[in-house]
Formats: sequence, structure tokens, C-alpha cells
Amino acid sequence: MTASALRKPSTRGPMTDYGSVKVTPLTPHLGAEIRNVDLAEPLTGELLADIRRAFADWGVLVFREQRLDRDAHKAFGRHFGRLHVHPMNHARDQDPEILIVKTTADSKFTAGNAWHTDVTCDAIPPLGSMLYITETPACGGGDTLFANMALAYDLLSEPLKGFLDGLTAVHDGAIPYIGAYNSTPPEGGYPRNEHPVVTLHPETGRRVLYVNSGFTSHIKGMARWESDALLKMLYDYIASTPRLHCRVRWEPGTLTFWDNRCTQHHAVWDYFPHTRYGERVSILDDQPPRPAAMA
Repeated sequence: MTASALRKPSTRGPMTDYGSVKVTPLTPHLGAEIRNVDLAEPLTGELLADIRRAFADWGVLVFREQRLDRDAHKAFGRHFGRLHVHPMNHARDQDPEILIVKTTADSKFTAGNAWHTDVTCDAIPPLGSMLYITETPACGGGDTLFANMALAYDLLSEPLKGFLDGLTAVHDGAIPYIGAYNSTPPEGGYPRNEHPVVTLHPETGRRVLYVNSGFTSHIKGMARWESDALLKMLYDYIASTPRLHCRVRWEPGTLTFWDNRCTQHHAVWDYFPHTRYGERVSILDDQPPRPAAMA
């Protein structure tokens, strides 16, 4: 999906019937399941248009009972834009457009086991990601939590909104990729870029809180202790406010497509020593996050 001209925020609630697809909401404000769609088959223009509309409305789409090879997985992603190459794939002998997400009894960590938005260290972060899970823990568990960052902004007080609008934060790939995952950086290091603290979603026109504990280093123009205190407050608020969240319970053959421009997610590692396996493709946006202060 390429970014389009800004729309005014809709006054209606999210739809559940889009014509060629119907969705079952996970919560009233975030996440919906779509069944009876085979993503391995050719997709009509009408179906893709309805999926795009549902994606804008719900932010997280869960497709059950899929049987996809890598080509079909990537083909579905390419309907929405060019595919992203993950920074950590530079050292891996594999398809650069596929990020393997595998956790076993031998794993020292599991990818995404903290609230974050994918690869916000990039100058233009991915607009969305598609994780296809084929093996779930035999014991259960391994769910993914998602948080609605437009709603997170909406629920803030007006004085705090006014303070955050116009601020800029630094997002640094070294924080997770070296600090948490102990990976070897490429020549020149992992990406490090600046983004607005409050962004404007290019499809819905909603303001979005755009800092995350995975990548955000600090807020520019503030003393470090001020920045740390403010970011900790926001991270605690995101993690401890269930109203913001939906929960995806994985089954083998599930593909979940989420909007990185307005959500965060947390892969819950509650299944050690069991195994969880999936593969992810991400879709490149065509513009950097837009400051809400420019609206």
C-alpha cells in the first residue's frame, strides 16, 4: 500500500462487511480476523481494495488457515508495495526479503519480546509487516499483543498532547540489534534516524504516538534525565493500558498483517523450552513519518 493523500478522520466506526470480505473484530478499536480468503490464490482487484479498507480501519488483520510458500507470501506483500530488507539480514545467508522468526529451547532471546514498532531506526520505516506462523508451541502460548497508538495519543490529556506535538526523537538500530540481540553490525553500523514524536497517519489522518521502547533512544532538545523520564512514562502507559491492546492467538497457518505506522506489538515469550517458527515480510513505505505539527 502506498501512502495516499490525507483523509479527514472518519466519524463512523470501523466496518465489518466490506463486500468481498467480512471481518470478525478482536476488539472494538483494533484487530480483526478474516476467514475464507486463500492468499495463495490470485487476488482480484475488488478483494485487494476491500483488504486495504479493512487494514485502514482495523490496523491488524489476521488471516487464518493459510498454506503459503515463500513466493506466495512475498507476492501478497508486493500488492501493498516494495518489500523491505531487514538490517540484520546483512549477515544471514538467506532470502533477504524474508525475516525468519524462530525460537527454540536453545534461543537466548526471542525477537520482539518487548513493546516496539518494526525497524523505526530506518529513515523510512516499513508501513506494514506480515508474519506467517507455521509452528506454534506445543504447550500453548506465544501470542502477540498489539497496541493502538492513535488511540494512545487520543487518550492523553490536552496539555501533554500540546507538549509532545512538534518534538523529535532519535531511533537507533544498535539498541535492539547489538544491545539485545548481540549481532554484528554491518559496515557503517545499524541505521539511526530521527522521527516526530507525534506523527500523522497518511491514510486515516489520525495523530499517532510514535516512540517505542525497542528503538527510541532519546528526545532531542531535552536533558537526558528529562527525556528518559518522559519516555518511561509513555512506555509504562502503553504497556499498562489494556484498552489500547488486542491479542492475536496464533494457530499454524496464520498470517497477521499489521500497520507499523499506528501500532506497536509485543511477542510474548511464555513458552520456553518449546518452539515457535514463522517468517515475516515487511512492506516499504514511500515517505518518512509525517510530523503531526505540520497538519
